[in-house]
Parts: sequence; structure tokens; C-alpha cells
Amino acid sequence: MKPTTGADGPDFASASLPRHLVRGLIGFGSLIAALALLPVTGPVSLLLLPVGVLALRGCPMCWAIGLMQTISRGRLQRSCEDGRCTLTTTGGHR
Repeated sequence: MKPTTGADGPDFASASLPRHLVRGLIGFGSLIAALALLPVTGPVSLLLLPVGVLALRGCPMCWAIGLMQTISRGRLQRSCEDGRCTLTTTGGHR
């Protein structure tokens, strides 16, 4: 089950940008290593695949969406009135 932010939909963001980047490094590194080490270690290297998938929270696209959410958190505000939604910057920087 994916965490949600209410009506806004799924939330893939991390608590901080460095934490999210480390998750990406572990995730993509594990996926690449699993395939790159296949000729050397055989099927044993495929044990790195679940590590990569868990670090990326399911898929590389989920990680990329989370990166955008982590970067924009606290800086972008969506508001909907009369069937029209707008995205504005709040100017807040962490």
C-alpha cells in the first residue's frame, strides 16, 4: 500500500533530499550491479534485484516522482476553486 497525502494522491517523497538521493544510489546501484555481475557470479547476483526494488519503492519512476515531490515540498501549493486548479509558488525554502 502506498502512502497518500489525502486527496492529492500518492506521496513518494522522502524526509530530505539527501535521504532520497541515497535511496536512489542504493536502488539504481543494486539494479545495475545485479545485471553487471551476472557473468561473474552467476544467478547469485540476482539477489541484489529485491534490494534495488525496495530502495526505489517499487520502480524507478516511483523514485523519480518522489524526487520531484521531495524537491517541491513546501515550495509549491496547489489550490482548486470553481473547477479550476492552479499551482503557485509559496516562496518558502527549507
